[in-house]
Amino acid sequence: MPPDLATDSRPTPPLLASIRRFLPYLWPRDDRALRVRVVAAMALIVVAKASTLLMPFAYKAAVDRMAPGLQPAVGLAMALVIAYAGARFGGVLFDNLRNAVFERVGQIATMRLAERVFRHLHQLSLRFHLERRTGAVTKVVERGTKSIDTMLYFLLFNIAPTVIELVAVAIIFQVKFGFALVLATLAMVALYIWFTRLVTDWRAKLREEMNRLDTGAVARAVDSLLNFETVKYFNAEDREARRYAHAVRRYADAAVGNETSLAWLNIGQSFITNLMMAGAMAYSVWGWSVGRFTTGDVVLVNTLLSQLFRPLDLLGMVYRTVRQGLIDMNDMFALVDAPAEVIDRPGAPALAVRRGHVCFENVRFGYEPEREILKGIDLDVPAGATVAVVGPSGAGKSTLARLMFRFYDVTGGRILIDGQDIAEVTQETLRAALGIVPQDTVLFNDTIGYNIGYGREGATPEAIRAAARGAAIERFIESLPQGYETRVGERGLKLSGGEKQRVAIARTLLKDPPILILDEATSALDSGTEAAIQATLATIEHGRTTIVIAHRLSTVVDADRIVVLDHGRVAEQGTHAELLEAGGVYAGMWHYQATQAERAIAVA
Repeated sequence: MPPDLATDSRPTPPLLASIRRFLPYLWPRDDRALRVRVVAAMALIVVAKASTLLMPFAYKAAVDRMAPGLQPAVGLAMALVIAYAGARFGGVLFDNLRNAVFERVGQIATMRLAERVFRHLHQLSLRFHLERRTGAVTKVVERGTKSIDTMLYFLLFNIAPTVIELVAVAIIFQVKFGFALVLATLAMVALYIWFTRLVTDWRAKLREEMNRLDTGAVARAVDSLLNFETVKYFNAEDREARRYAHAVRRYADAAVGNETSLAWLNIGQSFITNLMMAGAMAYSVWGWSVGRFTTGDVVLVNTLLSQLFRPLDLLGMVYRTVRQGLIDMNDMFALVDAPAEVIDRPGAPALAVRRGHVCFENVRFGYEPEREILKGIDLDVPAGATVAVVGPSGAGKSTLARLMFRFYDVTGGRILIDGQDIAEVTQETLRAALGIVPQDTVLFNDTIGYNIGYGREGATPEAIRAAARGAAIERFIESLPQGYETRVGERGLKLSGGEKQRVAIARTLLKDPPILILDEATSALDSGTEAAIQATLATIEHGRTTIVIAHRLSTVVDADRIVVLDHGRVAEQGTHAELLEAGGVYAGMWHYQATQAERAIAVA
């Protein structure tokens, strides 16, 4: 079983490794315009920081020109004050221009990665999706894509400019105030970073636990809502509410602990920055008192440190965000790295269906290695014939359909279509040749027209109506106020079982496959609806190779051949009459079902 990303506790991946992995999306080789935007944004960072560093010098010069006796030079002082204001505005202007230029880069990079993840999820095996909660997977993708945009912003527009400013401030202090102030500044910055990392690493554990509980609460809610009918069947609304409330309460407790730790982090950071500010200001005031520094120099030190500490005050949040972003990105990249169980072989050709002859040769398969479901199945379905596969529950009937669609690969033997091993051809062309009407028809929460048209991309309204007519559902659709624009609800729950089955039949008719699989297509319907849909199915079977998987034997008496599976093997096969005459497994099942039907009639 693949790891559950919602609950796994993995170490934070290296920053550089994650950046290298994401860099192709940020610097795409096939998109020169985006690369130009990246370069422009980097240039604007430098210009904005230069404008910001000019402010303290303008401020210092203005203050120095306001000393007693320099009143006649008030014009120069005013010009310097205006220059100071202009530099402040320039910093804001270039920062916002940088954001505007880079926004499209970040959004397109995030979009491309999200698209790749979504496409990869559809390429993963049925086993992967059966073992995962949909709510948990979508939450991982959502958090991962959002973290990328946030990380890019902080790495490029917070950390990088702060490093530039720190180097510039160190050089300025060295030139004007001596090495002692440089050393003190670097020491306090190092202390600040050490303290921030120490506390943030502690908080990260609290954050991971909070994320795990958040994902669990969402997954619990989605799972409960998707199964709301089952909840109502068993009067379990209060039970589900209690379970959800328990999950939310645990998340709330974790969130409180997380925010409390944030308060302690902010207090410690503020103490360190203000200690540095007090020491530097005291040093510059002392220098002024002995005539080494001017009044403007005091202002310069104050302004430079204030500007430096402003992004440093955000360093804790930046470090937490980047660290959490790495975790979220790691979760999403783990989805991308999840291997597809069923893949096309290199250079696999397209499936060429000439007649539609299907053959199972000694097929063996098990969902788990220690539990084999199919134990050497030999089954021949001639082109254009209708072959029914029956047997008790758990015999492996529906597994045959999943293997034909290559949701799984066989562990032994092979499946042939017109002599071509389906494991050797592309999955796309294989599935294009197959149509299925499943027992449990699940529809998209969209219109009836959309669900029928899903059978063939780009289908015209006329083709959709023709398919509905062939499935004997056109009159019902046209009787609806909104016709083909009627929405069917989540999983098609606004339609009855018979209506959903007819939509599934219409969808398959529109696809027009040469090979048709009917997997218990009427077993969940009442007798009247079943009879009507059986007549429709008999019409669409004509001229196609059809495999009928059935539990109710009365639906397959007219099949060209009936194959009986029992314990993963072919127990017997023949026509309905031949199997009854043989008096084997099929005859026993037939007499049992007939007796049950007679009892039901008698009770009625």
